[in-house]
Amino acid sequence: MTELISAIDEIIKYGMESNVKNENKEKSLERNLVKIYLQYFEIADPFDSNDYPKFDKSKLPDIRKNIIRNFSSCGFYKIAYNIKAIDNTEDLAIEDAVDDLSDIILDLTETKWRIENNSLSDGLWFFKFIFESHTQQHILNLLNYMKQNS
Repeated sequence: MTELISAIDEIIKYGMESNVKNENKEKSLERNLVKIYLQYFEIADPFDSNDYPKFDKSKLPDIRKNIIRNFSSCGFYKIAYNIKAIDNTEDLAIEDAVDDLSDIILDLTETKWRIENNSLSDGLWFFKFIFESHTQQHILNLLNYMKQNS
């Protein structure tokens, strides 16, 4: 559990703070994104049926602005929606690395909040749910973007 929280903290700081001091931000971010991905496979499927308060995103700082300050080279990139359709060159889309990281940070911030304010089971359940339905694709896209830019 401490490894999950530690990796979350290392990632969300780039959206919570406007000028993170770290000589190798990109490698640190990449390493912690991989740690988060690994944690998905390590965590059992918990469930907590209690009715808890909702996470209030309105009190968060301007995550997008902070990411841009911390990673000024992040930008747009293109992807293919169906990578198996080799002959189809019309299903390309423009994606945004800043948006990817912003969504990852929001998902992880809520995960941590649920662990700290609701229950460990609620936080882990949310992590598993949001990872499968949302975070995973953003992590894969962002890691691919980072690899292409290195």
